[in-house]
Amino acid sequence: MPDADPDYVVTLTGQLTTRRPAALDAAEDDLALLRARLAIVTTFIHNPAYDDTARCALAQALNLPEPAPEKR
Repeated sequence: MPDADPDYVVTLTGQLTTRRPAALDAAEDDLALLRARLAIVTTFIHNPAYDDTARCALAQALNLPEPAPEKR
């Protein structure tokens, strides 16, 4: 998704803050939840206790950095 026009973002943020504070709060809550879930997935991807193939495939599917090769 291309980056949004900065002026549009500022205008939209101002409107949400003044007209729909509950919508802004809900969006912030949703963003916090998504960040928490992404942290869980990232922890799984970089945990060598799980299958390397599955971790690499998940990272590729989610367009996240793949786990570093294990050193033996």
